[in-house]
Amino acid sequence: MTELAQQQCEACRADAPLVSDDELPGLLRQIPDWTPMARDGVLQLERVFKFRNFKQALAFTNRVGAIAEEVGHHPALLTEWGKVTVTWWSHEAKGLHKNDFIMAARTDAQVDAA
Repeated sequence: MTELAQQQCEACRADAPLVSDDELPGLLRQIPDWTPMARDGVLQLERVFKFRNFKQALAFTNRVGAIAEEVGHHPALLTEWGKVTVTWWSHEAKGLHKNDFIMAARTDAQVDAA
């Protein structure tokens, strides 16, 4: 697991500090397969994971759901045949918090987990 994935998430509130423009490039270098994108003015992290079939995609979705429940921070998950789209952002803070990068790194670790 990467150094970022080993960091602890902190409680996130509506007034939690978002990742700054200066911090963003360094954090993105640690999760290079993730794409930052703005939806309705809210910056989010997104990645599409590919699988051989629906069963593998669903198992991955369940693993991501389990790690999300552990910390009480939940992504948008779109599970389809052979792929899962995962989108992280801090809903209450309306943007990207460091927790989103930590959870993106932890999501990457779920690809090889079984």
